[in-house]
Amino acid sequence: MTPLFDKSGGYRKLHAFHFATLIHLGTISFCKRFIPYQEDPLGKTSGQMIGAARSGRQNIVEGSVRAATSKETEMKLTDVARASLGELLGDFEIFLAEHNAVPWSEHANECQTLKTLNFPAFRFSDDTTHDFWVWFHVGKRPFLPWMEHDDPLVVANTLIVLIRRTMAMLAAQMRQQGETFLASGGFRERLTQCRVEARDASAEAPPVCPECGKPMRLRTARKGPHAGTSFWSCSGYPDCLGTRPVTSPANLQSPAS
Repeated sequence: MTPLFDKSGGYRKLHAFHFATLIHLGTISFCKRFIPYQEDPLGKTSGQMIGAARSGRQNIVEGSVRAATSKETEMKLTDVARASLGELLGDFEIFLAEHNAVPWSEHANECQTLKTLNFPAFRFSDDTTHDFWVWFHVGKRPFLPWMEHDDPLVVANTLIVLIRRTMAMLAAQMRQQGETFLASGGFRERLTQCRVEARDASAEAPPVCPECGKPMRLRTARKGPHAGTSFWSCSGYPDCLGTRPVTSPANLQSPAS
């Protein structure tokens, strides 16, 4: 039997979620350390940056949870997460520009080193929330020398590299979601399939003939007062003329005699 609801809520195993969580926490720390509220010309740069980082992470969560009933929503929210990180990327680039600096080259040693750092795979347990955060704080340690550096330009560049990596992960995730949707359809198709399967499963099983005990076949009366009505007829017909009525709601009429 096809399950009505698709798998959902497995975001804690996604590498994109791991990096988005690291970026969210890293952005909060960056803004507290290097963009003091008193020096924020518009008074909202920090809030917008942290909000964009939060959106990048939280939309991964929401999209994963909504996957149970809407593949379309899952894809849209994954795209929102990616767009939010794109907005945050622009903020860090502007920060560098304000300090007469440029992002690291893709070929720079620093960039190449950061691209080799990864989290280990997370495995679900019977205490997932607790165990995830224990696992996360251990897994983030290789990134800390970069994210806790005293030079704001190093931290900004670090976050730029991590954001780009995460956006690439989300783009690949969206492609996979699209391929799954094309292959399996969405919730509406699943709903229809489950309804058909439930209807078929509840259909009356072929009975045995009351006259001879042979299995019966479903037939439809072609003429007479019961024309068009289904009924059970002995598989031994015409040697056996045994019949039974069909008791499903659509066939409550008596079978043809």
